[in-house]
Amino acid sequence: MYTHRALSDADLHSICSFPQTAEELFYIGPKFVFPLTPDQIISLLANRFEPTVVIEEGTGNVAAYANLYDRNDQTCWLGNVIVAPEYRGRGAAEYLLNTMMRKASQLHGMHKLTLYCHNTNSRGLAFYHKHGFKPVDIRITATDAGKSIISIQMEKPLV
Repeated sequence: MYTHRALSDADLHSICSFPQTAEELFYIGPKFVFPLTPDQIISLLANRFEPTVVIEEGTGNVAAYANLYDRNDQTCWLGNVIVAPEYRGRGAAEYLLNTMMRKASQLHGMHKLTLYCHNTNSRGLAFYHKHGFKPVDIRITATDAGKSIISIQMEKPLV
C-alpha cells in the first residue's frame, strides 16, 4: 500500500538513484544531466508546483516522484515522473498518477492534465494510454548527442 506527501530535502538522494541510464533520465527531464543530482531537482522546482513523493507504507521508502507545472486557465502539465526500479510494475506509478490528477483537479481547479512522453518510451506510452491519455500533438526534441526524439503530447480531461 502507498501514501503520498510533499517532497522534502531528505527525499532527494533517493530520487536521484531512480534513473538507471542517461536515456531514462532524458525521459524524466530532457534538461537533466546524468547522473541526476539533488541540485538539478532543486533548480527545476523554481518553476514547478506540487512536488510529490509516493511512499510505501510498510517501509517508508520513496517509491515514486512527480510534479506539476505551467498552470494556465484550466490546464497544467505533469512532469518529472519517475518510479524507483524496485517499485516498477507494483502499482506505484498508478498511485502517483491518480494522486497528481486529483491534486491538479481538486487543489488547483484544473480541467485537463497534459504531459509529454517520448516515442522511445513505449512502456510510458502504454501506461498513459491505459489511463485515458490521448495523443494530441508531437514535437521533435534533440538530445545532447544530436539524436532526434519525438515527444508525444498527451492529455486527459480531469472532470
